[in-house]
Amino acid sequence: MFFFNPLYLVFALPALLLGLWAQFKVKSAFSRYSQVRAYRGMSGADVARRVLDFNGLQQVQVEQVNGFLSDHYDPRHKVLRLSPDVFQSPSLASAGVAAHEAGHAIQDKQGYAALKFRTSMVPGVQIGSWLGPIIFLVGFFMSSTFGDTLAWVGLILFGLTALFAVVTLPVEFDASRRAKEALVVQGILTTDEMTGVNKVLDAAALTYVAAAVQAVMTLLYYATLLIGRRED
Repeated sequence: MFFFNPLYLVFALPALLLGLWAQFKVKSAFSRYSQVRAYRGMSGADVARRVLDFNGLQQVQVEQVNGFLSDHYDPRHKVLRLSPDVFQSPSLASAGVAAHEAGHAIQDKQGYAALKFRTSMVPGVQIGSWLGPIIFLVGFFMSSTFGDTLAWVGLILFGLTALFAVVTLPVEFDASRRAKEALVVQGILTTDEMTGVNKVLDAAALTYVAAAVQAVMTLLYYATLLIGRRED
């Protein structure tokens, strides 16, 4: 079957290795700096609240949510959710992650274009991520013009996933930039402490880069198969 094609390794293996490396980096950095207590001793929840209030976002709630590094900002309900390791801990890693998520809330308040675009894509991505490959498979195995058309429709739907991953990059990079600035400007961390925060947030950014590369390479692989079949 086509997904066992050796060509798949050419597209998938580099992205897979990058993803594994990124996961190793972020877990390593978080583990290391979650053991380093911030000088002021503010928990992740305190840091998030401080950054939000400083930016006039008193209405945004800060809640604890289960999971490891499950931290996220919910723009629909205006809630910033932090994992237990971040919410409760007064570490450098927690400060960085909490400030990063607060950065997304600031983006939301200011109408940051990339965030608005990404948020608007969510319904389409939720459908395209699982329905796209199915439609592609059905069309690919149909030896007809209709099958080709159907396969391209599936490819386009799956392409929303790749586009979403690419659009995520500026959103995450900007949130980290805002976080680093807020931690220093608001006196939450000292300049020396920012070394640890930078390593944690930079490692986290690498995971988004890996996800984008993986999605784009998968899309290119599917497109290559489809174009190659047409030329046979």
